[in-house]
Formats: sequence, C-alpha cells, structure tokens
Amino acid sequence: MKNTKYEITSETHPTRSTLKRIRALRDFSDIKKGELGGFIESEDNLSHEGDCWVSGNAHVFGNASVYENAVVYGDAEVSGIAKVLGNAMVYEDAHVFGNASVYGDAMVYENAQVSEDASVYGKAWVSGNAVVSGNAMVAGTTGVFKNAWISGGARVTGDDLINETRTSTHGLSEITIDGIVYSLIKKQ
Repeated sequence: MKNTKYEITSETHPTRSTLKRIRALRDFSDIKKGELGGFIESEDNLSHEGDCWVSGNAHVFGNASVYENAVVYGDAEVSGIAKVLGNAMVYEDAHVFGNASVYGDAMVYENAQVSEDASVYGKAWVSGNAVVSGNAMVAGTTGVFKNAWISGGARVTGDDLINETRTSTHGLSEITIDGIVYSLIKKQ
C-alpha cells in the first residue's frame, strides 16, 4: 500500500476544469497536514513519495510528472511529458513543457520557458524571459536570464552567465567557458 501524502479535492482550476486542487494528508517537509496545494490532473502528475509538492496556483497536467523533492509553485505550469525531479524548483510564471527535464538543484522561474527535449540541471538557473528549447542543455552553475535564447543542440555548462543571447546549432553550439558571457549572438 502506498504512503499517500495528498488527496485530490473537488476544487477545479479557474481556467482548466480538468485540473483539481490537492490537499496534504500528512506532514512532510514544510507542508502541514490539511494544507492546500496547487492543481494537478491526476495522481500520475505528482508522486506520493519524497517531499515533492505543487502549491499556489501552479498546475501540472498531461503526462508531466513531479517527483523526488522537486517543488512547483506560484503560477508555474508543467505539462506535456516534462519531468521535474531531484531538488529542482519551478516557480513564478515559468513554464516547463514538451519532453523537457529540470532536475538536480536547478531552478526555472519568472517567465522562463524550458521546452521540447531541453534539460536544465545541476545548480543551473533559468529566469527572466529566457528560453531553453530544442535539445539544448544548461548545466553546472550556469545562469540563463533576461532575454537569452538557448536552443538547438547548444550546451551551456560551467559557471557562465548568459543574457541577451541567442545560441543555437546554427550559431555557436557549445559554451563551456567558466566566465561571464554576455553577447555571443544577438537575438534576431
């Protein structure tokens, strides 16, 4: 028998009637028994194991899943077959969708988007209006922010700070400099 940590209530999301609010059935992490969470479409979207949680007006649906100790909150959205796991956090108005993965201690927040087959992991963070898409990978302690656009097969690792940049397989496909990188290719 699984160790059920939440139940799905009858309260629906204001704009998506298939999404229902969750309620904690026991204490775990910083969550107290009876505390209301965010919205999910089914129990497949949020594991009953670990300290993972969806809160606020955040919503997870489709075949997307949140597990281990990952947290999705604010007005964030996780959909498609995206996965958020480890100690990752997705929050504010961030969107993670498609077959994207956010894991480790990674953070995706503000209006950032991670989509398609992109991965953000390690202690990397994506924020502002940044987009990570295609088969792009952002790892290490890299920060991708402001209006940066990392796509195609681009690999961003190390301790880089990327902003106001458009990087793709049609331009620079690997950034592995352990320094500050600001304008490699201007966004069109």
